[in-house]
Order: sequence, then structure tokens, then C-alpha cells
Amino acid sequence: MKNIFTLLFITLLFSCQNSAQSKQQKESIKNAKAIEVPIENGKAKAYFASGCFWCVEAIYESIKGVDEVINGYSGGYTQNPTYEASNTGRTGHAEAVEVIYDPKVVNFEILVDVYFASQNPTQVNGQGPDHGSQYRSIIFYQNDEQKQIILEKKAALAKQLKAKIAAEVYPFQKFWIAEDYHQNYERLHPNHPYIQRISIPRLNKFKSKFPEKYLKETH
Repeated sequence: MKNIFTLLFITLLFSCQNSAQSKQQKESIKNAKAIEVPIENGKAKAYFASGCFWCVEAIYESIKGVDEVINGYSGGYTQNPTYEASNTGRTGHAEAVEVIYDPKVVNFEILVDVYFASQNPTQVNGQGPDHGSQYRSIIFYQNDEQKQIILEKKAALAKQLKAKIAAEVYPFQKFWIAEDYHQNYERLHPNHPYIQRISIPRLNKFKSKFPEKYLKETH
């Protein structure tokens, strides 16, 4: 019996230490200085996490001025995350997208509007059937102007819904590109059960309520 209690105590001790370490690592990320990605060939980049990246990729690719969306991982504290590792929730990363866009056609403010209009903004640690910290909502800012836009829109939405908005606001640090088989997933696998049941309905719901002037005829 004594050995059992000793084992339980050691397990609890390590669990508490790991939890404290993870919390400390998360706070250090949230308090870090934002890294600004320079405009290249007239194209800017923005970063968002909002549940499964297959869904988010298709949503942003439906927006005029968006050239490409890349799936990956961001917001964590380990190097070179993989799908398998991030899916455990232990790397701190969330499934995220890199949105490559023409700022002369669409601005960051509209991209934030797309973000909030394409999700359940009050769902914590997930979207729809996808649950876990790897599916949590995060908006990444690269400078004070972007941070202010995000905070103002988040506050306005909270007031409108009279509810707490789940999206976290992080300074952008690093985006890790996901494995090749995750890229252009909705387009390449339109008959996949998840795409049929979750991604396409989420995309269509978003498009039905977002101003048509911002939407491509096809994506």
C-alpha cells in the first residue's frame, strides 16, 4: 500500500511540474515581441488558428486578394512540430494557416472579419467536432496596429454577443509548414467524409453571410 501511495505522489508531482512548465512556456510566448513578416513581391502574410486547418484553408482561399493559404502549426514552444506530435496537445501548437494576400486588394482588417465570421467565436479549445488545445482559436499579430485591430474587433463581438470570445491573441513568432499531404486538402479530396460533413458546410455557411463583394466566384 505504501508503494502505491509513493507512486501516486511521484506521478502527481511530475504532473504538476509539467503543467507549471507548460503554463510558463505559454506565458513566455504570449509576452514575446512580435515578429513582422516583410512584404515580398507585393504580397503580405497573416496567420490564424481556428480549428482544423483543412476548413480554414478553404475559407481564406475563397476571399478576393488571397493568393494562397498554407497549412501548418503555430503558437507552440517546441521546434519542428509534426501532425502527430501537435495532435497530442503537448507541443503547445495549434493548427494554423498562413494567408498570403495582396494588401492592395484585401487588408488585414477584412481578414480578421473573415476569421470571426467563419467560426463559433465562443467555443473554447476547438471548432465543431474538433476538440483540444491543438484546435484552439488564436489570432496572431505582427505589430501594434494589427494587435489593436484584433482587440477592438474582439471586444465589439463580445459586446454584440454578450459572451466571452474564445480567440487568444498572440504575437507572431514562427509558422511551421505542415506535411505535404495536408496542403490543398479540400480541393484535392472533395469526397473525403470530413470534407463533405464538416469543411464544405462550414465554408458554405460562412459564404452565405459574408459580403459577396469580398468573395471569389470560385476558390
